[in-house]
Amino acid sequence: MTSDHDTLRSRCAHLGRVLLPLVDQEPWRQARRHENLRAWGIDTVAGERLIEVFAAIAAHAAAIDTSASAAELDALPLKTVAEAATGRRDIELLAGLPETFADDRDEQAVKLFRLYTYKGGQYSLSLMRLSTELRHALITLAERSPTPSPTCADVFRRVAEAGLQQ
Repeated sequence: MTSDHDTLRSRCAHLGRVLLPLVDQEPWRQARRHENLRAWGIDTVAGERLIEVFAAIAAHAAAIDTSASAAELDALPLKTVAEAATGRRDIELLAGLPETFADDRDEQAVKLFRLYTYKGGQYSLSLMRLSTELRHALITLAERSPTPSPTCADVFRRVAEAGLQQ
């Protein structure tokens, strides 16, 4: 039986996985992000995976802060996720996450995020840069939205409409 907290983590992970494909509907955005990652010395595949997990962790932290259940994640504003991504220290974002995950891909990504967080120095700088890329992606989606204060539900709806299920 899946707990509400497991479902919340799963929905947050889904948000992280669909974010970049949705932003990349304008192909030049992916090229610009890859250029930034290379300029910062971050492998593009690893960098994009870290952006995905960063989005999931930020959404999870924001949901926990507001005591949102998995069902209430849909009402979480993108602005709140963006603020969690850039307004908190990396170590704070990890609070409340489990040690293990049902999905090996998510578990490996969180372990990499933890490693970057605990190593500090250049790795912390990389996470700061990735948080900026994540915030930019969330703002881009918010600006594209026809609603004044888009939520996670708006992202999920747009992903379904665009056929970008990941």
